[in-house]
Amino acid sequence: MPSEKRSILTGGLILITLGVLIFISKTTSYSFGQTWPVLIIVIGVSTIIQRARDLGGWFITIAGVVFLINELYGFDLSQCSQYLLPAVLILLGIFVILRRKKHG
Repeated sequence: MPSEKRSILTGGLILITLGVLIFISKTTSYSFGQTWPVLIIVIGVSTIIQRARDLGGWFITIAGVVFLINELYGFDLSQCSQYLLPAVLILLGIFVILRRKKHG
């Protein structure tokens, strides 16, 4: 997919999502402060739609889901993050090295 079409798709999805989130914040008990991670999820999903093998899109989507769970259910990320963040960074580093080795 050409770069311009990707930008249009992502931009359009972001605008639609913003409109829906503002509507939800005005008509329900959910505030925009609780639903903002949906924007991150939409950006990640848009990236995955364009290139399913893009690790960044998957990472952004997962981060958005984690933030959304935290906002809606009050899940304490500090307990998890002391082990999860280093593990994710190590795995990402290994993936980048292996991918570079395969292509180089």
